[in-house]
Amino acid sequence: MADSRLTTVREHLQRSARTFAAVEQQSVDHILKAADLIADSMKNGGKLLICGNGGSAADSQHMAAEFVSRLRVDRPRAALSAIALTTDTSFLTAYSNDEGYEGVFARQVEAHGKKGDVLLGITTSGTSKNVLRAFAEAQKRGMVTIGLTGQKGLGAKVDCVIAVPGEDQQCTQEAHLAVEHIICELVEDRLFPRNNG
Repeated sequence: MADSRLTTVREHLQRSARTFAAVEQQSVDHILKAADLIADSMKNGGKLLICGNGGSAADSQHMAAEFVSRLRVDRPRAALSAIALTTDTSFLTAYSNDEGYEGVFARQVEAHGKKGDVLLGITTSGTSKNVLRAFAEAQKRGMVTIGLTGQKGLGAKVDCVIAVPGEDQQCTQEAHLAVEHIICELVEDRLFPRNNG
């Protein structure tokens, strides 16, 4: 029993380490591009809208909180405009009940998005219909679109895709959180440079 549990722990950590190593090898340029797109938008008065389902919904909220509050406690800075489209339960349940769940994020993009804003859609499968429809609405409005997805990529054309390599969905989600933190840190570095003097 003890050996089995130890094996479970070690195997999961090893899978996670392989996934993170693959992200380092294959996705760094895409992460840098995503951070630049977000920083450029915010520098010009734009905002970040974020959406996803399940664990990706939680990631949306986590990431928005880091932008509005701050990622690093040792860096006081002004708030950055970011909204998780997954938090308004009254809207989410009303619209889904009346119109269906596939259009729930697109409707919020219609309400809150404008040209120059950024939509970041998080979907481990790359095929979440409500995320894909949100991308289509964002593109109609002249927004920048970024997809954070799994190995199979994204079932839509967007401005930037960060596809995390690997077949294990749990490890993909773990890597997504790291990517989200890295993007936040890069944006903070760009918009609020450290005073090294």
